[in-house]
Amino acid sequence: QVQLLESGGGLVQSGGSLRLSCAASGTFASINTVAWYRQAPGKERELVARLSSEGDATYVDSVKDRFTISRDNAKNTVYLQMNSLKPEDTAVYYCNVNARLWSETIQRTYWGQGTHVTVSS
Repeated sequence: QVQLLESGGGLVQSGGSLRLSCAASGTFASINTVAWYRQAPGKERELVARLSSEGDATYVDSVKDRFTISRDNAKNTVYLQMNSLKPEDTAVYYCNVNARLWSETIQRTYWGQGTHVTVSS
């Protein structure tokens, strides 16, 4: 299995910055695509940013030029640097990875427990 531990959420004023971290542990052979999703109150979960194993990053339009997704393969950790935060960025942020276990030949999707981000105006 793969366990994902997120950290870095909290309360920040509009215009501020936060960096979310997602550390993966477990018996996996490889981690491939990683991503961050968010879910605001009363809304559906949406994809915020995705990073392929080749290093290709994509972002939802609302966070382009403000958020940056990155990964440290040596530490099995995914990051989301969030700058120029706005109140509409308030949500629970979830880490998402596609990984392959040593005992399997297929990839599976794993989710973190979520970390709260609140941006005050």
